[in-house]
Amino acid sequence: MAQETPTIEGMIQRKNVQILDGVASWEEAIRVAVTPLVEDGYVEERYISGIIENTHEMGPYYVLCPDLALLHARPEQGVIKQQLALTVLRHPVRFKPEGPDVRVLVTLAAVDADSHIEAMKRLAVLFSSPANITGIAEAADADEAYRLFVGAPASA
Repeated sequence: MAQETPTIEGMIQRKNVQILDGVASWEEAIRVAVTPLVEDGYVEERYISGIIENTHEMGPYYVLCPDLALLHARPEQGVIKQQLALTVLRHPVRFKPEGPDVRVLVTLAAVDADSHIEAMKRLAVLFSSPANITGIAEAADADEAYRLFVGAPASA
């Protein structure tokens, strides 16, 4: 039986959205961004280590553009259930010295290579506009960040 295709709204809960002042390092950024998914049983603790280890091996492959990182590892690195988390940093982090500043961290827990594609299409539309990324980065609070995040139009 085919799995239902999740929407952004179906893949993120408001409690998985957080705004933090800042972090001391890119490793800490990964830890705090993934923690809501660990605490709610969407990923195992080792998912954090998986992203950090992958970064040491391949570089910050998940930094998509200035201000935006889509943190993820392979499903076998500790994903239990599909879900997204959103972390906004008031003071940006850099994942490499010459890299761009990042204030919006979206953590993706995908159970396989295909079931999250529709939600990813919605995210691509949302994040195709730098103004949308800035809006989320500058949201007054986590409720506003959540509303901006799930309010992505269905098509461009």
